[in-house]
Amino acid sequence: MTDVLTGIAQVAILVFVLTSMVALGLSLTVAQILTPLKNARLVVLGLVLSFVVAPAAAWGVAALFGLGDDQTLGLLLLGVAAGAPFLPKLAQLAKGAVPYSVGLMVLLMVVTVAYVPLVLPLLVDGVTVSAWDIARPLLLLMLLPLAVALAVRARYPDSAHLAPVLNRISSAALALGIGAGVLVGLPAIWDQVGTGLLLATLLLVVVLLVLGWLLGGSTREQRAVTSLGTAQRNLSAALLIAGTSFVDTPVVLVTVMVASLLLTAALLLTAAELGKRAGARGAEPAASAEG
Repeated sequence: MTDVLTGIAQVAILVFVLTSMVALGLSLTVAQILTPLKNARLVVLGLVLSFVVAPAAAWGVAALFGLGDDQTLGLLLLGVAAGAPFLPKLAQLAKGAVPYSVGLMVLLMVVTVAYVPLVLPLLVDGVTVSAWDIARPLLLLMLLPLAVALAVRARYPDSAHLAPVLNRISSAALALGIGAGVLVGLPAIWDQVGTGLLLATLLLVVVLLVLGWLLGGSTREQRAVTSLGTAQRNLSAALLIAGTSFVDTPVVLVTVMVASLLLTAALLLTAAELGKRAGARGAEPAASAEG
């Protein structure tokens, strides 16, 4: 049964990634994605938050809760890896700046490919990480579909009407993938109860969300994206490294898997709450005007 659920989760997440990237490419233009990145201050803050603050916060939280070396390493892997396909979906849920979320996602993924192989060996003795192993799934499953969809949109503007359908498919696939993943990971999650890992992960999410919000832009939409983008780590890259470079220390992989599930659930709930609050604020002026 576990194998079936694992297969369902893998296929569902793959469908989510592909359909969400294509939907974004069909609904946006290259100019819309690049324009927010012309704000140098916003870009620098986003990079510092994701590649300096996040790793430091992961290490600090692990030390605060007295986690073991392997658990600390698992959190640190999440801390150094940024950029994920979930960010635009989180931005949509939070009613944030979606074009900025796509640009930030691509920027963080590109930097992660170069950053992790350089930094991780300095933090952990004896570890080597292949940049291509990290880049390959990001290029093939995310950047390539996004680029193709952007090209199709530029050549055939009417193709944009397919985006809402693909968004519905991606949302359903994400829900199915997370649901199956949680069922598969329940035993591992239960084993970590009482170790401090669950509370440490939640505190890490809260710290990164708050810092991202405070430093992440001049508008509510920008702050929402920077906040979620800082807290949303590159789970696939972290899992890849944990599963290949730390085969002899399975606790590292379990830590990354458990923290990934908890982090994703927390961010989905946060994004939904931000979107709900934004919708409520938007409804108040309308109600006042009607009155």
